[in-house]
Amino acid sequence: MNISYGQDWPNLQHFAEDNKKVGMPAPNENRVVFMGNSITIGWLNKRPEFFGGKPYINRGISGQTTPQMLLRFRQDVIDLEPKVVVILAGTNDIAGNTGPSTPKMILDNIKSMAELAKANNIKVIISSILPAFDYPWKPGLNPNKKIPALNAMLKEYSETYGHIYLDYFSAMTDERNGLPKKYADDGVHPTEAGYAVMEPLVEAAITKALQ
Repeated sequence: MNISYGQDWPNLQHFAEDNKKVGMPAPNENRVVFMGNSITIGWLNKRPEFFGGKPYINRGISGQTTPQMLLRFRQDVIDLEPKVVVILAGTNDIAGNTGPSTPKMILDNIKSMAELAKANNIKVIISSILPAFDYPWKPGLNPNKKIPALNAMLKEYSETYGHIYLDYFSAMTDERNGLPKKYADDGVHPTEAGYAVMEPLVEAAITKALQ
């Protein structure tokens, strides 16, 4: 079935075949799905060894916003029957990739993903949005102010509803609320060094979620 991108706005076709191949988890498999955008899929591309030999499934699609992820959440997360989902989303919403988004709109979409997961007995890890001083492809949107404010909302929501809040921001930010060059050449997409900071943090969150 050939679907043009315009007709498949959430890009459901992207992982459709991969999802069939993955199949159901083995007994006692601690399957984890990573749901996200270019930062999530870039992790698999730059540090494939982190995902090697682990029951981790990467479902990041470059450029995506939270409404797109919400629409593919059943197919790309719930139907794979993981024990844990790691949601890392929101920076492309702030950048306006699929139109203007308020912090409440972004939070609501992440809440909806978390509620869907919880209803299907999947433990939820909500990641902080990574720091960004500015977006090279869309300058002047002040993500260095908007991201910390949204992260505070994500943290409060996570703590209120018993989800795990994964704070990448504090471990990676510089004095401008941006990502330093060593962690992201373009100030947005992590380098190998950036992912190396993220990995022990997410491993600790996954361990906590599986307890």
